[in-house]
Amino acid sequence: MLFSTVLIPLILGLGVLGIPWKGVRRGILIAGGGCHALVVAALAFTKNGFPVTGTWIGLDSTGLLFLSITSVLFLSVAIYTAGYLGRDSERRVRDSVEGFLFSNEPEAIFIGCLLLFLASMSLVCISRDMGLLWVAIEATTLVSAPLISFHRHHRSLEATWKYLLICSVGIAIALLGNYFLAFAGHGKVHLNLDNLIAEAATLDQRWLKAAFLMLLVGYGTKMGMVPMHTWLPDAHSESPSMVSALLSGALLNCAFLGILRSHFILTAAGLVLFSGELLVFFGMLSMAVAAAFMIRQNDYKRMLAYSSIEHMGILALGVGLGGLAGTGAMLHAVNHSLTKGLLFLVSGHILFTYGTKKSSDVKHIIKTAPLTGCLWLAGFLAITGAPPFGPFLSELTILKGILDAGRWGVAAGYVLVLAVIFIAMARVVIPMAFGLPEQQKSIESIHVNHREPAWFAWPVMGMAMVILVLGLYIPGPVWSFLGKAAAMAGGF
Repeated sequence: MLFSTVLIPLILGLGVLGIPWKGVRRGILIAGGGCHALVVAALAFTKNGFPVTGTWIGLDSTGLLFLSITSVLFLSVAIYTAGYLGRDSERRVRDSVEGFLFSNEPEAIFIGCLLLFLASMSLVCISRDMGLLWVAIEATTLVSAPLISFHRHHRSLEATWKYLLICSVGIAIALLGNYFLAFAGHGKVHLNLDNLIAEAATLDQRWLKAAFLMLLVGYGTKMGMVPMHTWLPDAHSESPSMVSALLSGALLNCAFLGILRSHFILTAAGLVLFSGELLVFFGMLSMAVAAAFMIRQNDYKRMLAYSSIEHMGILALGVGLGGLAGTGAMLHAVNHSLTKGLLFLVSGHILFTYGTKKSSDVKHIIKTAPLTGCLWLAGFLAITGAPPFGPFLSELTILKGILDAGRWGVAAGYVLVLAVIFIAMARVVIPMAFGLPEQQKSIESIHVNHREPAWFAWPVMGMAMVILVLGLYIPGPVWSFLGKAAAMAGGF
């Protein structure tokens, strides 16, 4: 049943390429997401807390956590995408007016690549071999590139080529890291994760440190960690909104899982301070650089992209410190993925309504599209760590973990960066929601009052409800599961 998480979207993704009927293709997309979610739910309930291991594929608590996040987010995106593609004719007119060239790419290829993207991300989550993990992460790059370039605008094509070039260099460096792992075992230790952890004490520590550096740089490139992040703002801001949601909410987690697996090995080898301090350094650097670029940012989708860099920094920081901060990082991975998925889907509806990504040209959303405006504000409060939403609780947990570790300087920098980001995002989001247009015209004469369609409202509202619940109450079994997911990285 475990490998069906890969086979189901793989078979459907290849099969949909030969189906000529649009409605059937969109139905297959939703069915694929739904079947995948059911299989993951069955795995979660049958796993019963014990790892399912194997030489090549297996599932531990960490893999199940990221697989669950990916599945839930993909199902929401699949429902949104079916409606988005059904709006083809209307969007074609709007995009031509705004100077965009709507994609001539066949819809079948887009849906097929979405399903193949799910298959490759699922393979990342269930890989127990560091070589297979590398192959799976490289596969995510290849199948997601056509999704980024869907609109065929020169900016999206440029973003695609930048994504392919930079991430390919990064993945090549990660391959070198795998070679170093093999050298650390003197060619006698298989690259199976369980085997590496069991034999960690016998590994050559010099080669092991070199391997982690290569893997951190390689997978850190795909994760959007500073200074290897330069592809991310372009790719996330130029992609269709549902692709941006998957890139930010699921793909970055897959790269982070690669770094986590590497950190697990060094922890078992007694080198947790080496890998942990590197994660703390790059985590704080990513947060600080993202904050700097978010100040005076006028492209709201690009602002969300830099926010993703910030939150990847928070995850790295939490895991690097371990303890309670490591468990908080696992909770934050859930909160960030759902919140950022929500925000990118809402930003897509804002883009359709107003026809621009410039925040200065978007005013009074709360009047133009009330539900969109409320969700935009809720997403802003959640992603900046305001109560009562889930990210507030996870960021607070990480802060307490930092203080418990006695890292007062890190805690001060952490709080300062979060405050700067809150102010920077408020400066963009609040005028978009409540600001009146500069021209002396009524808001109705500028934008039509839009009624949000069900395919947009239900997935986004569902994610908003989960984020709110996670901020108010975390059931004991969920917290226990998050602790297990973080345990090998020093959580509890």
